[in-house]
This record gives sequence, C-alpha cells and structure tokens, in this order.
Amino acid sequence: MTGKVAEEALGYEQARDELIEVVRRLEAGGTTLEESLALWERGEELAKVCRRWLDGARARLDAALAEEQEQDGPDGGTDA
Repeated sequence: MTGKVAEEALGYEQARDELIEVVRRLEAGGTTLEESLALWERGEELAKVCRRWLDGARARLDAALAEEQEQDGPDGGTDA
C-alpha cells in the first residue's frame, strides 16, 4: 500500500505510533539528508492522518452533544 490508500487504512493509534518512531529517528540523527527528508515527509503524512482522525472524533462528539441537548429541550431538561 502506498500514498492515500495506505494513509486511509491506518488507524489513529497506528499512525501515532509510527509518527513517534519517525520523530525519534529524526531526533537521534545519523541519517543522510535524503533519509531525513523521507522521514520528514512521512511524518507530515502521518500527522495529517492523526489530525483527520481527531477532527472526525471531535465532529462525532459535537454531534452527540448537540443531539443530547435537543432531546433535553430548550431548558436543559429541567422541570420547573
């Protein structure tokens, strides 16, 4: 798998763990410029995958909270 297909197949935890490893390798040094650039590019891809997962989770949470508020009614569900 390469490119967009591979990114979409990654779960949040997988992308996060691989991103941690990429950062560790970059911080450790000892790689060629070409290797460092490839790692940096992969890190950017992984960060985008993580961001999409987090944005999706936030949207789902916001939708669930909005639905809950609608069910509770305009007064927040309190009986006066």
